[in-house]
Amino acid sequence: MQVTFLGTGSAMPTGQRFQTGLLLEADRRLLVDCGSGVLHALARTDPGYEGVDTVVLTHHHLDHVSDLMSLMKARWLAGETDLTVAGPPGTRDLVNGLLDVHGYMQDRLDLTLREIADGETAELAGVGIEARETVHSMQCLAYRFSPPNGAPFVFGADSEADTGLCAFADGAAALAHDCSFPDDVDVSNHPTPTSLGRALADADPDLGRVYLTHLYPHTEGRHETMLDSLGAHYDGDVRFAHDGLTVDLESLG
Repeated sequence: MQVTFLGTGSAMPTGQRFQTGLLLEADRRLLVDCGSGVLHALARTDPGYEGVDTVVLTHHHLDHVSDLMSLMKARWLAGETDLTVAGPPGTRDLVNGLLDVHGYMQDRLDLTLREIADGETAELAGVGIEARETVHSMQCLAYRFSPPNGAPFVFGADSEADTGLCAFADGAAALAHDCSFPDDVDVSNHPTPTSLGRALADADPDLGRVYLTHLYPHTEGRHETMLDSLGAHYDGDVRFAHDGLTVDLESLG
């Protein structure tokens, strides 16, 4: 499976990073989250928005869903006929509410809406998915994506550092994890490098690599210091993600 980071930023734009979105490519394609700028980034990829008919949302904060209606309109204008949108409880109401506001989009696509509960397993776009609730300010799901052939990939979504969530990534080729702020920012609902390093060390997952994402402006120019802080507790392979980074998970096995 191949993972492309379409957006590695946060709710505070920097001009350098789009908001959250990832493209997963196995036999088919799967879009995970659809924050501001993600549609533009998706258009730069070979599949484009025409080639992605399934979206999985981690939660409903604006920086994870704000391009969803734009994606729907772009697919309709491109002549595509359908879209599946899955996510935590409330996803059906979210999409229906957006369609109420943008009434001209009603019935433009054949929509399939699916809600996924904490602990539930599902299969979407040919990929097995397991959900785990994170520690965040609204209900948010991390996902473990398991392609038919190849190693799993785990997206930790938005979460405070949590040993259980790090253990959820055991056996994965890669974990993409929120690391929104450096240590000197007093924050809840997101981790700092030290708290994430401690959680990873406590969980001690068998894990190929960790990619840090969901980066607020506060992290710019401080990546090396943040890696040092995290590395003081966890000695695994940890790197910062950036927009446009594509990772072949098989190369990490």
